[in-house]
Amino acid sequence: MGRTLILGASGGIGGALARACAARGEDVTALSRTRDGFDITDEDSVARHLGGIGPFDRVVVATGALEIGGAEPEKTVKAIRAQAMADQFALNAIGPALVLSHANGLLPRDRRAVLAVLTARVGSIGDNRLGGWISYRAAKAAANQVVRTAAIELARSHRHAICVALHPGTVATQFTAKYLGRHPAVPPEDAAANLLSVMDGLAPEDTGHFFDWAGQPVPW
Repeated sequence: MGRTLILGASGGIGGALARACAARGEDVTALSRTRDGFDITDEDSVARHLGGIGPFDRVVVATGALEIGGAEPEKTVKAIRAQAMADQFALNAIGPALVLSHANGLLPRDRRAVLAVLTARVGSIGDNRLGGWISYRAAKAAANQVVRTAAIELARSHRHAICVALHPGTVATQFTAKYLGRHPAVPPEDAAANLLSVMDGLAPEDTGHFFDWAGQPVPW
């Protein structure tokens, strides 16, 4: 049934994806900072954990955070603080970029494979109508650009590979607990099932694009 790598497997969505893939009979490698010391913000840690462990038929980068070090999302651009923004970029943009720098070894060249980075609809510039959350939005927008660029390069050597950004929807996890309010949210298990359904339906011509949990394109 193929090999799967889940990065950020101790999180709500990452853990649900790891369990769902294992239930489907996939050979799952699940890495996290808390259990395995995999620190996506540390270049040496990423290289040490990802070097020589491929190829995988599915790689999902499910790391990320909305609040880092107690810094809540900004309600206005006047609230931007340099360190808070740098922390957002380190985890939500540079981290996925470091993983994608190892994509050539993580994915097979001779068959279909999917590399998905979980970003967020709020990272869409075209869909931004509310403002706020500047650092998080900007970091996710940067991650989307990294995915787009990496997909173009990856297609030259891995013509069967599919490299995409995915929006998982609003998911009820520790990650979102403080910010849900009255917004509807789905359990991590439902989010995982939705994301797997989207990934299963992707074709090589979809590489380099941004999709939501229902498989619909999201504007950049």
